Amino acid sequence: MTLHVRGTLLPDGEVRDLWLVGDRVTFEPVRDAETVSDSGWIVPGLVDAHCHLGIRTGAKPIESLDEARDLAFRDRDAGVLALRDAGSPYPYPELDDEPEIPRLVRAGRHVAPVRRYLRDIGVEVEAPDVVETVTAQAKAGTGWVKLVGDWIDRSVGDLAPSWDPATMAAAVEAAHAAGARAAVHTFSEEAVAQMVRAGVDSVEHGTGLSLDLIDEMARRGTALVPTMINIQTFGGIADQARPKFPGYADHMLSLRDRFPAVVVAAHEAGVPVYVGTDAGGSIRHGLAAEEMLLLHEAGIPAAEVLAAASWRAREWLGFPGLVEGGLADLVVYPEDPRADLRVVRAPGRIILKGRVVR
Repeated sequence: MTLHVRGTLLPDGEVRDLWLVGDRVTFEPVRDAETVSDSGWIVPGLVDAHCHLGIRTGAKPIESLDEARDLAFRDRDAGVLALRDAGSPYPYPELDDEPEIPRLVRAGRHVAPVRRYLRDIGVEVEAPDVVETVTAQAKAGTGWVKLVGDWIDRSVGDLAPSWDPATMAAAVEAAHAAGARAAVHTFSEEAVAQMVRAGVDSVEHGTGLSLDLIDEMARRGTALVPTMINIQTFGGIADQARPKFPGYADHMLSLRDRFPAVVVAAHEAGVPVYVGTDAGGSIRHGLAAEEMLLLHEAGIPAAEVLAAASWRAREWLGFPGLVEGGLADLVVYPEDPRADLRVVRAPGRIILKGRVVR
């Protein structure tokens, strides 16, 4: 069935007619198409560029494909029609081409230091085994590898890099040699500096970024996925850690408090910033709109936040937007989200892969 949609098409802002022929977009009229929306603001399907379909609440691996489907449906029903899974302990390649699932790109399992990460989530390896593990996880994913760049080191009572700089640089090289892009989890100042200079493709969280490092990211084209919803949890993490690790607790609070200004500085410097929630574990799925609002509250203009959550993010992940021959993923809002970004909380029409979700 061919669908017809009419409305103000973003980012251009012109009133257009779109015909969705199967999973493709055309601007050429198609006879007998069913009109499913005739007004509103049309946005290419939203993206959650950092989530985990393989992790359930409590930071435990899921146990079935149905669990992964359920989490993906929560995102889809909020208008998120493409997902980048930034590390899954549960493999689910069977979902890659399911028509009702948002479009997926996946990392394999997190590559993490031994006994310094969430239990049962990553592949934990010492430095000599990092390159081999990265190569294997590149094959397990669909274009991405996830590196855990730092975590608390109980022997020092604070955040510390996972491995030495040479090993971290070799990990990025191994990912690229295997045809994958490398994403790095990092909170600390030291680890993020090492990984950016090693040529990592995306920084996840990035609370330790400095202005000098932001300029380096902009020069290299390194992306930032801030996961601001996740950073808001640092207060609880600090409270729990304070009795044993007061220095770590203070550090986490300092990173949290400075982070909105860091994200705005990155955006203003030209660093590609994308919307990601870190859903899975302690963050529930379906919160991309809330992440967008936090970025806007920090100081990024609404139109730029929309780009970071939609057409720019889709381009970054290899999913064409609403162009001739592009993919038939769109969300229709009853009002202009550029004027009031809160509109993204309540999509009026959602179409995924040429099929009406609602």
